[in-house]
Amino acid sequence: MPFRITITEEAERQLRSLPKRDQRIIEAAIWARLEHQPTTPSRAIKRLRPNPLADFELRVGDFRVLYNVEGDEVVLLIVGRKVGNKLIVEGEEFHAHKDDPTQPPGSRSEQDPDGVR
Repeated sequence: MPFRITITEEAERQLRSLPKRDQRIIEAAIWARLEHQPTTPSRAIKRLRPNPLADFELRVGDFRVLYNVEGDEVVLLIVGRKVGNKLIVEGEEFHAHKDDPTQPPGSRSEQDPDGVR
């Protein structure tokens, strides 16, 4: 049974801000990769570390699509471009998909030495 693909208004705006060619490439990858097995890890699909925004990432060249799977629905949340180790969304670095953007992955803050949040 195919998954239903839904795009948030924010992700739609981010996608439409890209050149038409890039939009077509991303849209084709979304339908090819997410319609049938959106949670199966592959070179293109990655489960993200626990974070307040998205559970999965679709990799399409330099582009990233962050999404969640809710029952039989794939909800696209963010569309951006990966530049080095940064995710650029609408021209600005995006941090909301990280636990604590001021801390490198795997480190613990001084206020939270046990890593408990």
